[in-house]
Amino acid sequence: MTPLGVRSLADQLADAADRPGPDLAAPAFLIARIEYPDLDPEPYLDQLDLMGEAASHRIAADPGPDAPLMARIAGLHRYLFDELGFFGNRSQYDDPRNSCLNDVIDRRTGLPIALALVYIEIARRAGLRAEGINFPGHFLVRVLPDFQTDDQDDGIIVDPFHAGAILNEHDCRTLLNRHVGEETAWDPQLLAPATRRQILVRMLLNLKRLYVSWRSFPQARAVANILLVLTPTAVTELRDRGLLAYHMNDFPAALKDLEHYLKIAKLQDVDDEQRKDNEQVWEHVKALRRRVASLN
Repeated sequence: MTPLGVRSLADQLADAADRPGPDLAAPAFLIARIEYPDLDPEPYLDQLDLMGEAASHRIAADPGPDAPLMARIAGLHRYLFDELGFFGNRSQYDDPRNSCLNDVIDRRTGLPIALALVYIEIARRAGLRAEGINFPGHFLVRVLPDFQTDDQDDGIIVDPFHAGAILNEHDCRTLLNRHVGEETAWDPQLLAPATRRQILVRMLLNLKRLYVSWRSFPQARAVANILLVLTPTAVTELRDRGLLAYHMNDFPAALKDLEHYLKIAKLQDVDDEQRKDNEQVWEHVKALRRRVASLN
């Protein structure tokens, strides 16, 4: 992907992040264009519309549109997980396709956040209100009641990765300990709704991690470019982009990013681990200065 293409895609995602309305699918397909530059999202948007319509019919038939929220959720789950067969991809968790919405729809599998996005989009089209929860280590969904008089005023928390498992606070605490560690203090704000920008950034971070693990450095660098547009203050993305440029032998670009990163890092309070990391970056900078000088 050319730098111009990356910039154009980053600008489109930045615009989509703050656009009014609930749509998550359209910007998610923009992210998929990192892997599939020529992707046409329209057929997939049509599929989501058809799935949402089918889910609406299933819920209307059983348990009925006026049934309690939990019963309507159960009707949605029968369609999504039993009939369509969506499931969490545990055996190939680190496959980048798990983060590309087109692949998730085609293959009926993906990461927690990608399956959550499919869940939210189909639920919305079926007449249910659902929102993402940017839970540490494992993205979740909350289905909201239609009326204040509903029997579930706070909504119901769902885990689409595990076939729509219904979670209470104790389950969420257990999930937090499993993914982050038992020393992590519980905070109800961990269950706060995620903004569209937060969801897009998390999808991009997942994709960058997967690309790095597969040593697909051009794609990882493209993701870092986009993340720096969406989150300009995320200095670690500046560091990562510099290190990715280094791996790609683009030494001038690597030197520019890493020098800029260290300049900003000097102004911040850091812990011992971060200080050691910055010392390693400084060693890279010294080596890069020698390399760049030899090219002149």
